[in-house]
Amino acid sequence: MPQPNSAPPLALALAPELLVLAPRYREPRHRAAPSPAPAPPRRGARETRGARGTLASYRRLFATPGARAFTAGNLVARLPMGMFSVSAVIMIAGEYGSYALAGAVTATGLAATALVAPFTARLVDRHGQARIAVPATVLAVLGSLALLLCVRHHAPAWTLFAAYAATATTPNTGGMSRARWAHLHRGDPAALHTANAFEQAVDELCFMVGPVLAAFLCAALFPEAGTLAGAVLLLTGVLVFAAQRATEPPVAPRTGTAGTPLRAPGMPALLVVFLATGAVFGSMEVVTLAYVDGPAAGALLALQAAGSCAAGLAYGSLAVPGGDARRRLLGCLAAMTALMALPLLSAAGTGSLLALGGSLLLAGMATAPTMVTGMTLVQRVTPAAQLNEGMTLAVTALLGGIAAGSAAGGWTVEHLGAATGYGVPVSAAALALALALAAGTGMTKARLP
Repeated sequence: MPQPNSAPPLALALAPELLVLAPRYREPRHRAAPSPAPAPPRRGARETRGARGTLASYRRLFATPGARAFTAGNLVARLPMGMFSVSAVIMIAGEYGSYALAGAVTATGLAATALVAPFTARLVDRHGQARIAVPATVLAVLGSLALLLCVRHHAPAWTLFAAYAATATTPNTGGMSRARWAHLHRGDPAALHTANAFEQAVDELCFMVGPVLAAFLCAALFPEAGTLAGAVLLLTGVLVFAAQRATEPPVAPRTGTAGTPLRAPGMPALLVVFLATGAVFGSMEVVTLAYVDGPAAGALLALQAAGSCAAGLAYGSLAVPGGDARRRLLGCLAAMTALMALPLLSAAGTGSLLALGGSLLLAGMATAPTMVTGMTLVQRVTPAAQLNEGMTLAVTALLGGIAAGSAAGGWTVEHLGAATGYGVPVSAAALALALALAAGTGMTKARLP
């Protein structure tokens, strides 16, 4: 997909997903009974009630038996998701001298993923995570290695499309991790809220670290290093994750009437909201790359991801907010629409990169709470036996939105200017809000206790 100034199409590299270190200590299972004598000081004794909301929630989350083990494997597997597209662009453009070819190859992979990922997730729901994720990952890794060899030997262009399309079998590791949390904390909305926030923070960290790591490996070692490292990390992480059978959700018995999660009440409305939200991410990245047109663009995009990551962790440490989840989603979308206007004002006003960086940091703070609430709604409306498929459909909608947002942002920059391009993310956020409002009662069944 063409982008302004021949910038690599990084917006196609959604994936969602990188390394967050879990706290290394546990909250005591039993609290000491009140006593007139002061209790001996313990680690964390200085925590106030406010601090308890920021640390204790995550300590409780990872005190769950087996949680740290499956999280470690999943994090290793998710890191390459932010590396593959960037590595492919650098590798293909360097060998073939064409960003257009590189963009077309990665766009083909995105389209293939949108078609194959829900089917892979359906198999996971029917047969279990370990039985499907491992062979699906092996196929995807073979596709990455085939792409590497094709580029290395300057094979015909059509082989690049075929090889990269084969990577579409990569399982939705983030969705499988969320499914494990949903299984471990069923009936505990507070813990599930914290888990969803943690997973979203992982996604945001992937945006910051994955592309940077890929670019560094390709530049410091050899052009194929990013793809090779990503393939090794993906396979290793999935093998470790799949080995944690104690936390794997059991395969739910399927009834003869079970169909696609698309038919679940509220799911179509949620998917169109995710589609518009994805356009916010895709357009923001392309417009920023065009506006800055230099190495500082990566740092500014990292600021946006950092703001989202910090807001996600803080949001997850709170108790489950009051009211139903649909109204919370509306509030998050309204906040995102308002904050996305800040980069537009900065670019059209002062033009200062410092001001733009601050506005992107603030704008990013609205995205994680929106995604956390949206994914929570997806979990609520999706039947338990189809949870992986439902969450993968949400990710697929985001991918489609990112592609559309990238195209819209690129067209706007080319025809109306880079500063005006920041109006596209604002418009996409406003569209997501309008779609959620128009859904009306379509999501009212997705209430949290």
